[in-house]
Amino acid sequence: MGHKRARGGFQIPGWAWWLVPCVLAPVVVLNLLVAWLGDTRVPLLSFDFLATKARALGAYAQHRPSCVLDEHPPLEPLVVAAERRHGIPTGLLQALVQVESETHTHRISAAGAMGPGQLMPDTARHLRVEDPFDPGPAIEGSARYLAEQLRRFDDVRLAVAAYNAGPGAVNGHVPHNGETEFYVAKVMTAYAHLRPPPAPAARPPLRVADKRDAPSPVARTKPEPAPRPQPVAERPARPPPPRNQKVAQQPSRKATPSTARSQHTVQRGTPRPPVARERVPAKPAVRDDAPKKASAHATRGA
Repeated sequence: MGHKRARGGFQIPGWAWWLVPCVLAPVVVLNLLVAWLGDTRVPLLSFDFLATKARALGAYAQHRPSCVLDEHPPLEPLVVAAERRHGIPTGLLQALVQVESETHTHRISAAGAMGPGQLMPDTARHLRVEDPFDPGPAIEGSARYLAEQLRRFDDVRLAVAAYNAGPGAVNGHVPHNGETEFYVAKVMTAYAHLRPPPAPAARPPLRVADKRDAPSPVARTKPEPAPRPQPVAERPARPPPPRNQKVAQQPSRKATPSTARSQHTVQRGTPRPPVARERVPAKPAVRDDAPKKASAHATRGA
């Protein structure tokens, strides 16, 4: 009879303690295989998505023998072709694959998502992707799913959020569940670096001018020299009067206000009109006979 141990008034049989490692061992092994084969980080004692992770490991076991000898083709040409085929903005699907799996073909997430596009088993079955680890069908399925979300929400951020959390969780805004908001921010940052730069604004076409509208060619002429300043003609100096000719002395007249005004009005350089000169009659000569008469009377008296 097994021993019993009491814990808080409840007795646990001894054989029950052996069940704990038997239950935890499969969980630990499953998480360990997902972390090792899927190149991801998973808590060993995590009980979340156990069935999904088990299905992902089963899909990996079916796919792995086919790629032991043959390597997978590069993902970038497949991504670019899928973007063109489904009308996805250039660089968006590549940014999504880079954030989802870091371009690892055999990636298995902690939730059981598979392949480069991290498709859940139910989503892969809905998209009719038989092997989520095969790059060709996996990229094609991810492109069709992303294009469907773009047509549904008509917004890049909401489409990326629906790709991560499902279209039912997006109600006009990015859901805040502790994961999707950070996922959308990472995808949009990678998309900003991968998308091509905006094209420059198109210039209006140049109008071809008609020959009739073309201006007539103008003959090139040498610039005319500046005109030289002409010398100012100097006034000829008046010749001096001859020495033998006596200049008649004009009687001095007192300047009156009327004559002064007339002198001011006469401009320099204009010849003055000849002035009529009045001749002053000469005074009769007075003989000095008084001394002679006085002397005559004196002689007679003697």
